[in-house]
Amino acid sequence: MTKKRIAVFGIGYVGCVTGACLARDGNHVVGVDIDQGKIDALQKGFPPVAEPGLDQLVEEQVKNGRLTATTDAEAAIGDTEMALITVGTPSTDSGAVNSNAVKRVLETIGQCLRSGEKNYTVVIRSTLLPGILEEELKPVLEEALGEEIGHRVDLCNNPEFLRETTAIKDYDNPPFVVVGAEDEYRAKPILDLYNHLTAETIVTDTRTAALIKYGCNSFHALKVAFANEIGMLAKSFGADGQEAMRILCIDHQLNISPAYLRPGFAFGGSCLPKDVRALTRYAQQQAIPSDLLQSILSSNETVLDAAFRLVEKAGQRVIGLIGLSFKSGTDDLRESPQVILAEKLLGKGYDLKIYDPDVSVSRLKGANLAYVDRHLPHLSALLVEEPQEVFDHAELLILGTNIANDVDWENRFEGETIDLRKDLVVSQDEQKLANRQTK
Repeated sequence: MTKKRIAVFGIGYVGCVTGACLARDGNHVVGVDIDQGKIDALQKGFPPVAEPGLDQLVEEQVKNGRLTATTDAEAAIGDTEMALITVGTPSTDSGAVNSNAVKRVLETIGQCLRSGEKNYTVVIRSTLLPGILEEELKPVLEEALGEEIGHRVDLCNNPEFLRETTAIKDYDNPPFVVVGAEDEYRAKPILDLYNHLTAETIVTDTRTAALIKYGCNSFHALKVAFANEIGMLAKSFGADGQEAMRILCIDHQLNISPAYLRPGFAFGGSCLPKDVRALTRYAQQQAIPSDLLQSILSSNETVLDAAFRLVEKAGQRVIGLIGLSFKSGTDDLRESPQVILAEKLLGKGYDLKIYDPDVSVSRLKGANLAYVDRHLPHLSALLVEEPQEVFDHAELLILGTNIANDVDWENRFEGETIDLRKDLVVSQDEQKLANRQTK
C-alpha cells in the first residue's frame, strides 16, 4: 500500500502521539503548530508532552525523516494529501465546547487550498459535540475554500480513544476505528491509515461518530462513580466493596456486556426499580452520598415523560398499544413502563385499546394482580384478543415491546405509529435514511 503524506495540526498530546505512530507505520508526517517552542523541540526529536515510550518513538521518526514539524501551514498543506486536526477543544466558562482553535485551523486550510485544484481530505480528530462539525465548522471551511465541501475537498471525523500513560498501546490496540463520513468512498483514505490494525472498522455519519467519543468517556466516568457509590454503601453494610465489584465484573453475560446498553424505552419489572429504590433509601437513611444511584429512577421517569409528550405531539386521541408487560414473553405488569404510560393516557382522557397475548386478567395473581388493580383497574375492558382489533380501533399505534415483531403492523395498520423501542433515541433524519436504504 502506498503510504500517505499527512499534516497533523496541533502537536500536543493527541497530535504528537498520532503523528509519531503514523510516521512509525511508514507515512510521512509533518506536525503543524503555532507554538515555535513545540516545533523546535520536535525538530530535535523531543516530544512536547510526556508519555511512556513517546521519547524514543519521536526520536526514531525524526531521525529517519518521516516526522518533521513547522509553523508554515501553507507549506505543510502543499506537501500533503490529508490533514488531521488535533488541536484542543477546552470547556468554556459555561461548560460548552470551545471550538475556536479548530475553526482557525480550518480557515487556514481552506485559504491554502483555495487557489489550487488539489484534492484533499480534512479530518477532525479533536473532540467535538455532534452538530458542531456540520453546523459550525463545515461553513467555515467552505467560506475559506470558496466552494462547497465534497467536490475536491472532503471533511470527515475520526475520534481518538487514547488514554494518557497508555496512548501508544491504545493507538495500536483500539476498541474500534470509527470514521464519520458521507460514504465509504470518502472514509477509505482514513481507514487506510489503520489497515494494519486488527480492530473492527466502522463507518458512520459524522454526528454519530462524534457522539461515540462522548458516550465512551461518559460511560467510563459513570463506571467510576458507580463503583465508588457501591463501595461507600458496602462499607456501611460491613461488606467489602472492592470484592463485591470484583465479583460483579465476573458476569460477562449481563454486567460487563452489551446487555441493557440498547437505548429505547424505560426499564421496569419487579426487580430493577425495587432494588434501586431499596439501595437509595438505605443511602438516604445513612446519609451516604449516592447522587448517581438516586438519579437512576428519576432518569427513568424522564424517559416515560418523553414518551407521553411524543404521543401528545402526534395529536391523535384514539390510541392502540402493542405490548403491556414490561417485556415480551412475560405477563409481569409490575412497574411496567407500558402500564405507567397507559395509566397516564387514560388519566388524560385518551381512548385506548391494548394487545398483549401474554397478559390475561383471569391469570393474574398476587402482587401482579394487586399492581394492576391499583394502576389499571379496568384492564379487562382495554385488552383485546386480536391485534386487528387494535388496528381497527386506533388512529395512532404505539409499539411498546417486541410483540410488535409478530403482528405485521407494517402491512395491517395504515395510520401513524410511535415505536417506543427507537423513536425516543433515533433522530428523524436517521430514520428517513434507514427507510431509504431498506427500499
